[in-house]
Amino acid sequence: MNSQVPTTSLKIRKVVISLCNIIATRGARLSAAGIYGILKKIGRDMPKDGETQEKSVIAMDGGLFEHYTQFSECMESSLNELLGEEASESVEVIHSNDGSGVGAAILAASHSQYLEDSETN
Repeated sequence: MNSQVPTTSLKIRKVVISLCNIIATRGARLSAAGIYGILKKIGRDMPKDGETQEKSVIAMDGGLFEHYTQFSECMESSLNELLGEEASESVEVIHSNDGSGVGAAILAASHSQYLEDSETN
C-alpha cells in the first residue's frame, strides 16, 4: 500500500485534522442527544423534588469513545449541557468492552419478552 500522507503539505494535513475534529464533535453531540432522549424517556433527565436521583451509568463501546479523547470529552460536556448541572451529576458515561454484544443480547431478550406479552394478550 502506497501512503500519500508524507507528500501532502503541512497546511493540508492541518485541514484534514480540523475536518476530523469537526466531524467527531458533531458525532459526539449527536450521541449525547440520543442519550439525553433515552434518559428523558425513562424519566432520568431531571431530579425529582425531594428525592435523591438514582445514578444512571451509560456504557459506551468502541474505539472512537475509548481512544479519541476529544470525542468522549465533547460527548460528556454536551450531555451535561443538555441535562443541566444537577441532573448530570447522577449520570456517568463509561467505556465498556463488548458493550455492543451485551446491548444486542439485552435488546434481543427484551424483544422476545415483548413478543411473548403481545401473543398472550
